[in-house]
Amino acid sequence: MTQLLAEWSGGDESALDELLPLVEKELRRLAHHYMSRERAGHTLQTTALINEAYLRLAHEKQAHFQNRAHFFAVAANLMRQIMVDHARARQSAKRGGGLHKVSLDEAAMVCDERAAELIALDEALQELGRAAPRQSRVVELRYFGGLSVEETAEVLKVHPNTVSNDWREARAWLYCVLNEGEAS
Repeated sequence: MTQLLAEWSGGDESALDELLPLVEKELRRLAHHYMSRERAGHTLQTTALINEAYLRLAHEKQAHFQNRAHFFAVAANLMRQIMVDHARARQSAKRGGGLHKVSLDEAAMVCDERAAELIALDEALQELGRAAPRQSRVVELRYFGGLSVEETAEVLKVHPNTVSNDWREARAWLYCVLNEGEAS
């Protein structure tokens, strides 16, 4: 897989075709991880999320993946952005702006209550990213990407204890911001 990632990063687009069957199961797991936090009753949303992530990855011209863990970290970040973009679009539509035709899969992806929570979390993560960039990345990789402490440490090139500490501190900070409106 690392060899195919290197070939794709080097401009060999056929490497992506060989890579996809190898990563599909893990991308599905990531997408399912995201969707498991949404309301029950979804039908093909996991597939829609995977498809959108694949399209964005396939159009990435500056892709330079270090290894398998880095690839999945990027994929997790893409899926998070897809969910946030969709939540923002739903919030905008609720306020009467930007009406456009969407598929049934897209419309059911994020319920209204979760849309506001997802946007608030994204804004808090952006604020955390300005104050503590590594902690923000740890949250992104662990919470959104479903990576283990060890996988996160590999992606960030730090010790697993550092990831554990960052994870604990970031969760506490986010809890304060999301529940009390401010963090010290």
